[in-house]
Amino acid sequence: MATTWRGRAQDRAKVAGGQDHEVRYEAKKEGVPKESVNKAVRNAGNSRKKVEAEISRH
Repeated sequence: MATTWRGRAQDRAKVAGGQDHEVRYEAKKEGVPKESVNKAVRNAGNSRKKVEAEISRH
């Protein structure tokens, strides 16, 4: 796991639904609106792989 300059662990395998920049990044990457990413996070959890699978299902 990578660490920030403050020494905190950074988990890039997760999508934090409350973090707008993470939702925007995932939405742009998948070519879907931000609302679709937020819905996928609510339905599948915050695992990036599960969120991407949920988005591709719909």
